[in-house]
Amino acid sequence: MNEREQRVAQLREQGYLVVPAFVEPHAHLDKAFLAERVPNPTGDLMGAILAMEAAHASITFDDIVTRAERAARLMVANGVTAIRTHADVTASNGLTSARALIDVRDRLRALVDIQVVALADHPITGVAGSDHRALLRESIALGIDVVGGCPHLDNDPAGANDTFLAIAAEAQLPVDLHTDETLDPSRFALEHLAQRVIESGFPHGVTASHCVSLAMQSLATQQRVAELVARAGIGVIALPQTNLFLQGRDHQQAMPRAVTAIAALRCAGVRVGAGGDNLQDPFNPVGRADPLETAALMVVAGHLLPDDALASVSTVSRSILGLPDGDLVAIRADSVREAIAFATADRVVLRSAR
Repeated sequence: MNEREQRVAQLREQGYLVVPAFVEPHAHLDKAFLAERVPNPTGDLMGAILAMEAAHASITFDDIVTRAERAARLMVANGVTAIRTHADVTASNGLTSARALIDVRDRLRALVDIQVVALADHPITGVAGSDHRALLRESIALGIDVVGGCPHLDNDPAGANDTFLAIAAEAQLPVDLHTDETLDPSRFALEHLAQRVIESGFPHGVTASHCVSLAMQSLATQQRVAELVARAGIGVIALPQTNLFLQGRDHQQAMPRAVTAIAALRCAGVRVGAGGDNLQDPFNPVGRADPLETAALMVVAGHLLPDDALASVSTVSRSILGLPDGDLVAIRADSVREAIAFATADRVVLRSAR
């Protein structure tokens, strides 16, 4: 028995549950802890977007680094050893967030694997999107890890999918898109994304985050699209906490859950991970930077069993991010269900051989 195995055995003897370490597959570290400074009175998605656009001029590089590092270290203390964070790459923000999060990524490399996604401004298509495409390419030259954006906010969502895939192919980088983050069933570009990935043979990995409007489609459509997503090898990230806060305000009768069609996707064989998304900012004023909070929401809002919910914030998300297994976290609990229910702070993280 090697030193690591001895440590695991010791922790189990002390009453810890040892499970695969957690992953935060969808964060916005550049926005973390801005809830007081950047209020969102309407509480919806566009209200949050507009609030951030108005606030960018007052948010400095050093400010982003300080808040992002605080959030990342909090996640690590909660058992996270890998984070994928989106960085606003917009006309109002330029490359400030990208530079800051790359700095945090490199500074914390020994503690946690951080992937920085360039969250490109919209529109990304046509003449109006030329400056945004140029800014996205600048962020790639700067050293971001993943190409991202919001096709559903573009006037041409299908064209936006094509643009992001083409730019990522040029750079040989993965893609992670905010896909159909809306309850409007007519804004539905996930099917096109899957078709284009299959047709093009895009080889660098594709993630579709949110996918809210998929849950607003008929069961037959959900099944058809889920099977396409599975064929394309696209990983889907559900983001229950932020979407439960932002979505559904226009549906005061029989309010939708604003979570993607988890059952249809998993039945088709799609990898469905889960993330915390925003942390105490205009898009979500609460959150503890704890994947066990996300896992609990996948149980109560996503109808997953506890073991599957835990996998959604650990091994499944790690696979979607293209990272190897191996890291562990020990939690003071007698079962996975109890770990999710109590989310005790008594945890030990075993990263690689440490």
